[in-house]
Amino acid sequence: MKPALSFQEGPKPYTWQQFPHGDYLRAEIERKLTPWLPRMFGYHMLKLGNLSGELATSESPIKHQVCVAEQGLFTGVIADVDELPFYEHSVDACILSHCLEYHSDPHHILREAHRTLIPGGYLVITGFNPFSLCGLAQLLPFSRQKLPWTGRFFTPSRVKDWLNLLGFEIISDERFIHSSLARGNRLSRFAAWRSFGQQYLKPMGSVYMLVARKRVAPLTPIKPKWHARPQFSPVKGAGLRQTSKQHCERDS
Repeated sequence: MKPALSFQEGPKPYTWQQFPHGDYLRAEIERKLTPWLPRMFGYHMLKLGNLSGELATSESPIKHQVCVAEQGLFTGVIADVDELPFYEHSVDACILSHCLEYHSDPHHILREAHRTLIPGGYLVITGFNPFSLCGLAQLLPFSRQKLPWTGRFFTPSRVKDWLNLLGFEIISDERFIHSSLARGNRLSRFAAWRSFGQQYLKPMGSVYMLVARKRVAPLTPIKPKWHARPQFSPVKGAGLRQTSKQHCERDS
């Protein structure tokens, strides 16, 4: 297993159009994300990365939504996604769409998201599944310098382990888009294959989406330890009796 920390970064995507079939990819992610948006209540939502900023999230009741990324069309705050300029416990929901693959320290990105989220806040992560047709295409020589294969694909189980260590509760894990996403691949020709993959090969979807929630640590009151009161037993009881007896003899 390759280490998560890397000091070499390849080309990063700044728009969905840089991906082969990028519009289709974004539309499918939005379709999977839409049922979860009404469940996210609060005041502030963060979208980390330019790709997250382009996702349509108007179904969420959270009105204040800010994209944190490098300068772009949808960027609201220009900052690094692994150094968020926000207070602790100040954000109600956070979206990371294909963000972990193209940064040198994905651990630190998740730690920053955990820091800014309130207890019970939602975290949504999408990424490319290495155990899929898209992941196998990463092994081909022609794809090493092309998006999306310039990033480091992490397995969903590995990302879930990171989230569990941080204290998140995984409430959804979905895989979809059973295609290599190669530029010459016409998706319309493989409609039957996609339906077969969605029914029988769900773990091999090229894209995964994880929905997690920050656990709330309840305060447990510390009860005082009660001890039974020890019985009174004079240490020199016999001596007291002898002294009282001697006083009686003197009086007589």
